[in-house]
Amino acid sequence: MKKLFLFILLFSSSLSAQVGGAHVYNFLQLPTAARQAALGGEVITLTDNVNQPLWNPATINPGLDRHLSVNYMNYLADIHMTSLSYAHLIDRHLGTLHTGVNYLNYGRLIEADEYGIETGTFKAYDLAFSLGYAHHFPQLNLRFGLNIKWINSIIGSYKSFGLATDIGLLYHNKYRPYTFSLLVRNAGFQLSAYDQTKEPIPLDVQFGASYSLKHVPLIWYITLDNLHRWKLAYSNPSNSTNSLEDGSVTQERISFLDNAFRHISLGAELFPNKAFSLRLGYNYRRARELMLYDKRTFAGLTAGFGIRFSKWTFNYAYAKYHPASSASTFSLSINPE
Repeated sequence: MKKLFLFILLFSSSLSAQVGGAHVYNFLQLPTAARQAALGGEVITLTDNVNQPLWNPATINPGLDRHLSVNYMNYLADIHMTSLSYAHLIDRHLGTLHTGVNYLNYGRLIEADEYGIETGTFKAYDLAFSLGYAHHFPQLNLRFGLNIKWINSIIGSYKSFGLATDIGLLYHNKYRPYTFSLLVRNAGFQLSAYDQTKEPIPLDVQFGASYSLKHVPLIWYITLDNLHRWKLAYSNPSNSTNSLEDGSVTQERISFLDNAFRHISLGAELFPNKAFSLRLGYNYRRARELMLYDKRTFAGLTAGFGIRFSKWTFNYAYAKYHPASSASTFSLSINPE
């Protein structure tokens, strides 16, 4: 039987900010575009970005018609993620369709038998194809959106297929400085397992809000994630302490506030409607889970910028998803107007 030890090592290290690592298709929780990644990785209220519907279908709107975006992230080691987003207005009555592809390539990995003897290499990748639609209720300033996602994952000779959906509700009034959204992401299941046991998909229930300041060109973003699951924090054995008196071991204690803050991510965008914009974000859960007591990792902090021209926009984001390395995300969007 093949022993895919190297892939397991890489994959387990890539599950930053995941709850217990008990899910399959965790690549669905990685931010797919630079603007979102720079704002903390969990923003769900961007209504002017064609990449946002991959995360929240309720943000699909006619203003995204014929917008196209290509995104690339150098994740960890030789792991790379690429995504593509496109929106098309059918007509003013039927609304707008959005489609997207998310591809995570793990590269060529070492294959070994049960005795650890190398027998060659194998490939591994995750792929998700998304089709989304949103319906507008103009009198209520509400949008209801739905994504259907077909998922394919390959690890050597092992294959898995899955089906998931995102369901979002967005309140947005262009005359108001605030936007709210409620989102259920990745509600679905495995159609076929890698081996014999089917595993759960990383369901996430989120609530997000954004607020645009009146006299300062700044937008604040806040997202509460995993609302269906209260306990996100688990004691880390490496953070336990030993008593010099009796040699007893005291496990790390997780306070109520520590666990509560792990549901929160924040973002701020300066000059959002100008030719050049700056972005900062903070994800508390990622910061805590990647924290090292003997080294400053800056995990949890994200940053980026955007450059906007008449028909295209370039965005960049810097983030850390592992204490030993950082990730850069690049997005190029084409706007036909």
